[in-house]
Parts: sequence; structure tokens; C-alpha cells
Amino acid sequence: MHYDAIIIGGSFAGLSAAIYLARARRSVLVIDAGKPRNRFAAQSHGFFAQDGSSPAAMITTARKQVGAYPTVTIMDSVAGDAWKEDDRLMVALEDGAVHSSDRLLLAFGVSDVLPEIAGLAERWGQSVIHCPYCHGYEFSERQLGVLQLSPVSQHQALLISEWGPTTFFLNGGAGPDDAVLEQFQKRGITIESRSIEALVGPGADLSHVQLSDGATLALDALFIGPQQYLTSAIAEQIGCKLNEGPFGPSIAVDDMKMTSVPGVYAAGDITKGGGHTVTFASADGVMAGLAIHRSLAFGAF
Repeated sequence: MHYDAIIIGGSFAGLSAAIYLARARRSVLVIDAGKPRNRFAAQSHGFFAQDGSSPAAMITTARKQVGAYPTVTIMDSVAGDAWKEDDRLMVALEDGAVHSSDRLLLAFGVSDVLPEIAGLAERWGQSVIHCPYCHGYEFSERQLGVLQLSPVSQHQALLISEWGPTTFFLNGGAGPDDAVLEQFQKRGITIESRSIEALVGPGADLSHVQLSDGATLALDALFIGPQQYLTSAIAEQIGCKLNEGPFGPSIAVDDMKMTSVPGVYAAGDITKGGGHTVTFASADGVMAGLAIHRSLAFGAF
């Protein structure tokens, strides 16, 4: 079937774009694999009028609202391939079905590569977190830690110390240089050279970490900045330019969220090297939806 626009990804960015296109009376197909990045978090914070809401519940509500528009179709499926065929953009689903559109929006998100530390994955999104603006307030003035995973981790530690006493775990890596060390000292950041062997605590909570020499250290939250990867290869398949950042690849877009391939847009975490929040994702989707509609209305990219 042919649509004005196909959106790959039905989370905050994809659904935000879909509702604007629906209100512009355009036909839209949303293809959603059902694995949003924030599915591990019980609450989302900082989103306008939804502070503390469950991200899963927010997505469920948005799906119902977007799906109520007669020009929108939402499919629970995985887009396996995409290509250009004459002036149309083609998308093949995992079941072999092929759909076409005049515009394509990539909003499938990223996934995180978590460090292989015992007890870490089970606490991801609960007491092992990455965004202080999303979850830091709930751990204010408690024992905080930052795990060194990249050069950016030192900056992360400086920022996290705004929320409470912070320990920087070198994780087997080199310590900060003199300039950064001076900033650490001014902010009262403690450096721990011993590696973390395991995270310990009841359920998804964190009470302490076990260090490489068997000692333990009290800790309530561990912040990490993990490497990420695009959850779909479609951007590369269709020829979109990628940027390499400190956390992994992202899709290059212009101010209107169009990629290097005319007619193909991208929004959300897949376009950012950092600063991943539901607010930014939704805003990206709105911009992409408006840009797609205007390109359709005026026949130009």
C-alpha cells in the first residue's frame, strides 16, 4: 500500500510526527517494533505536564490518540529494509510485505551497550542511569557514582556532583589530568581506582558496590554513559550520512530533520550524540512532521 509518509518507530519522536501529519490529513503508516529505549524506566521526568509519568503509559496513550485519526495505520512489526524505487520510498517488513511512500521518517531509536558488570543490567533505568536531568533529582544528596567508560565520563562526573556527593570509578582506566583533577577537588569528587566487580542491593535498588579487592562501598545510584548503536540498519541501507560521536553513530540531519537522502527524515535519539530526553525526541518529531507535510504540500524538499 502507498502512503504519504511512513514512520519507522512508534515512540516519542515517531508518534509526535505522526499526529501532526494526521492533523494535516495525510496518510501515515507507523511501523513499531515495541522496544522503546526507555522501557526500563518506571517513570519519566521533565516532560511538560507529565512529570513522573510512566513512559510506557505515555506511549500507550499517544498510540490511541494517533490511531484514532482515520488516515493513520499503526503496525506492530519490524522494518527490515528500505530503498528508493523511482520517486517512491519502499519499506519491507519482516513478514515480507512491502509498502511505499512519498516521504520516510526514521525514528527507530538507539540501544545501549551496557558494561558487563554483575548486577548492572538488572538495575538499568532504575538505580543505574545515564541522565541526571531525567532521574538525578530522586537521588539528591545520596551516594552517587560515575563509571568511567569514555573521556566524556569525566565531564559527566563534574555534572553529577551537582546532585550529591560523587565517586568517580576509574574502571581500570587512567585518572584525570591535573586540570580535571583540580576541578574534581573543588567539587569534592572522590576517585576510586579499584574496579567494580558487582552491584548489590534489593531488587532494582542499589545499596553498595563490591570492588575488585573484595571491599564494599555504599552507593545509591551509578551513572554511566554507555556506547550506543542504531537499532536498525535502514539508515545505512538507504544511503544516509552518519556522524561518529563519543557514544556511537548518529544520523546526520539538517535543521528540518532531513537526512542526506532527499525525502528521508530522521528524528529522536538517532540524530543526537547526547542529550537524549523524551522532550527533545518529541520536539524532533514535531519538527520532522511539519517539514514532511510542507515538503508534500509544496512539492519540494
